[in-house]
Amino acid sequence: MKKALVLLSGGLDSATVLAIACSQGFSCHALSVDYGQRHHAELAAAQRVAQTVGAAEHRIIHIDLTGFGGSALTDDSIAVPEHPSAGIPLTYVPARNTIMLSLALAWAEVLDSQDIFVGVNAVDYSGYPDCRPEYIEAFERMANLATKAAVEGKPLQVHAPLINLSKAEIIRLGTGLGVDYGQTVSCYQADEQGRACGVCDSCRLRAHGFAHAGLADVTRYRD
Repeated sequence: MKKALVLLSGGLDSATVLAIACSQGFSCHALSVDYGQRHHAELAAAQRVAQTVGAAEHRIIHIDLTGFGGSALTDDSIAVPEHPSAGIPLTYVPARNTIMLSLALAWAEVLDSQDIFVGVNAVDYSGYPDCRPEYIEAFERMANLATKAAVEGKPLQVHAPLINLSKAEIIRLGTGLGVDYGQTVSCYQADEQGRACGVCDSCRLRAHGFAHAGLADVTRYRD
């Protein structure tokens, strides 16, 4: 089986992407990143999802972006927004996707894998610049300039199968693949049990997706 690296946050989108990669016949090596985010419930969710969806391996890499801060997810002095706002929101983490994709790229090269899957989305998303198609295309070009494997004739492809889908379409797709979204955590400020706040941007997008998909919202909320 061909090996694939799948970035797995523990949220709805990445769980769907793992199911897609597995359904395409890849032996999936799931990578989660503990970057100092506000809570670790999503990492516990990633472990559950990796086991139930069928990852061949799951690793958690530790880095510390709290040393830089600059985001409501890595700086306790910045509150998580609970109302829609204009522009790029305070939950944007500087360079997060670039760092995570670079880690996946390193592991992919070690495993002799030419495929990385990532759950970025440019339709129902928060406006992050590193979730756009042109960013993914640029990273793939960079990866194929920067790696020994690509230079020696094994180019890498970055797969972003959700990039043009609405949240409702993603949920329908994952449901058809058997994803248990009750295991996932999307909330920016979930509690230690993984229960969602229901008011942050991620919670709003997720609830909207279930409603428009015509499916019951299986999210566990605090209230």
